[in-house]
Amino acid sequence: MSDAGSPSGDEPALLPAEAPPDPLGEFPLDAPIGVFDSGFGGLTVARAVLDQLPNEPLVYLGDSARQPYGPRPIAEVRAFALEMLDALVDEGVKMLVIACNSASSAMLRDARERYDVPVVEVINPATRRAARATRNGRVGLIATRATVQSRAYEDSFAAAPHIDLVSAACPRFVEFVEAGVTAGQELLDAAREYLEPIVDAGCDTLILGCTHYPLLTGVISYVVGDGVTLVSSADETAKDVYRVLHDRGLARAEGTPPPRHRFRATGDPEVFAELGRRFLGPEIGTVESTLDRALTTG
Repeated sequence: MSDAGSPSGDEPALLPAEAPPDPLGEFPLDAPIGVFDSGFGGLTVARAVLDQLPNEPLVYLGDSARQPYGPRPIAEVRAFALEMLDALVDEGVKMLVIACNSASSAMLRDARERYDVPVVEVINPATRRAARATRNGRVGLIATRATVQSRAYEDSFAAAPHIDLVSAACPRFVEFVEAGVTAGQELLDAAREYLEPIVDAGCDTLILGCTHYPLLTGVISYVVGDGVTLVSSADETAKDVYRVLHDRGLARAEGTPPPRHRFRATGDPEVFAELGRRFLGPEIGTVESTLDRALTTG
């Protein structure tokens, strides 16, 4: 079953939220929130942000020309991600959301030192929620190979030594989602293989450590069982966006005109728009074709 929670975050966090560096600059309240992902998966974060903050404009940048980031070396992921965040900052965003686990694990510290705007990522919000949700102290993590190998989740759980983390890389899950496959025998077989160590360890909580994975909650929940709480990094990140925006006084005033959202992709914009609507829905209209700059190639 999935865990929802509320943006108000009344429960005490077992793991500290990393605050953006001070002092912060002055940002127009009508400036957009910038959301970045290696491709489409971060649209699950964008969906959660729009649901919790419907008055806020959003600009989404997907590096679809160079996805997936998961199999790439960490240094390459870092370079690509900083290039994308630079582009969002150049557009005048008031907050950056790194909606990609692979990128968050590779360059979060760099991003917080590099930019004056608040930076929210996807790893710490999910680990804090999982630490509160578990009853037996055994937490599972499914993610890309890059995220698992980075050990970023182990580092995030360091403040909660009572947690026993069991990690499993699920490389084909992203391929299934981006092919529009969210059911079927081939997916079920892959899920059983990937999730076997999670089930065998008796984990009662499972972190969906890739923003594509919320689209697969049906098959994941079926394999691990209804007694396992699924923690979506997308939902938990949106709650952190809500908190930081209001704590920093950056929320847009009520009663202002409806926000305008923009979507940009480094790859084919028509392909991005078609697949992106599966993640986000009709809010995706025209997708702008690419960045107005040359891309670093791997």
